Amino acid sequence: MRVVITGAGGFLGRRIAHLLAADPRVTALRLVDHADLPDLPGAECLTGDLAHPDLTARAIMGADAVIHLAAIPGGAAEADPSLAHRVNIDATMALMGALRGRGVRFVFASTVAVLGDALPPVVDDDTPPAPRLIYGAQKAMIETWLSTLARRGDLDGVALRPAGIVARDGTDAGLKTAFLSRVFHALRRGEDITLPVSPDGTTWLASVENVARNFVHAAFVADLGPRRVLTLPALTLRFDALVAALQAEFPDSAARVTHAPDPAIMAAFGRQPPLLTPAAEALGFARDADARALVRAAF
Repeated sequence: MRVVITGAGGFLGRRIAHLLAADPRVTALRLVDHADLPDLPGAECLTGDLAHPDLTARAIMGADAVIHLAAIPGGAAEADPSLAHRVNIDATMALMGALRGRGVRFVFASTVAVLGDALPPVVDDDTPPAPRLIYGAQKAMIETWLSTLARRGDLDGVALRPAGIVARDGTDAGLKTAFLSRVFHALRRGEDITLPVSPDGTTWLASVENVARNFVHAAFVADLGPRRVLTLPALTLRFDALVAALQAEFPDSAARVTHAPDPAIMAAFGRQPPLLTPAAEALGFARDADARALVRAAF
């Protein structure tokens, strides 16, 4: 199979690229991004902006599957709505349009941000989108169009919603979710950290390894069935359980973990209810086994 990854220079894209480079089912790998790309033997690298039709045409030439990660995320989308629209909507719509009728598997990186903040007591496959921010709204728009094209038989696409991917080192401290990754590296290095959530708060987490494997799996599933928007399985963890797992993994760490709950952070990331994902699990998508497995896979 000939596979293309857009946004291959990012945190998740790099891990997916390494998995595919080692996969015997992959006969050709093309990496696309506007930033630095991983140096993988045999991989073709294209640097540029998918807003340019010529690059899009080159990127998808001969492809059997396209994993589309390129996006303007979160706070960056709020800060520059015009740029976010050009990348998250216009370029993605153009890419899907170029793939229509080609029989190419299209794997789109959506987000649980489409669900918004006012979550029900349990989130499942039938929880309706209610995005609050531009990023989530734009992803929800693409989900709708992808589902329409798939229902019409024009595009063999699937949208995957990952949650709480950890643990990128050097995460921008200005990001509201930065603490979710920073706590991993603070415990490993023995650095004190104050978390903006309460010990008994809950959040959804998945290791980058787990999410990357789920995206690779999506490229190869023979029959995705009628549902083309899938929330990926994730662990629902209390923060004290996460800290305990990190302390067990790094028993010699001198790091002290304290809590100073921020109401806004708690509302967005600290009171997440149980997450049920039977549709994805029925197709073979998986979560990290437990908190210790999450910690080990995150590194």
